[in-house]
Amino acid sequence: MTYLEDGRCSFSNNLSENAIRPFTVGRRNWLFSDSPKGADASAMFYTMVEMAKAHNLNIYKYLNYLLERLPGTAMADEELAKLVPWNETVQTTCSGAM
Repeated sequence: MTYLEDGRCSFSNNLSENAIRPFTVGRRNWLFSDSPKGADASAMFYTMVEMAKAHNLNIYKYLNYLLERLPGTAMADEELAKLVPWNETVQTTCSGAM
């Protein structure tokens, strides 16, 4: 009853379904990960793409930015902090949705 009394609530969940559709389509592709390392790589890639989208970055520019700097496990936290999508330098370098 409370749901019906609140005029701000939408009767449709289309926005939510459309937001997760690319993720669920990708789920079908995960069946073809040959190894746990391959599945981890896919998950990491999807995470980078979704984080770029969430911060309104151009996905191509952001992935290119990351690959030019080749983040690794030997990097210090300060160096890794320069590569996150909410960093000001990243925002100015990779802004603009595709």
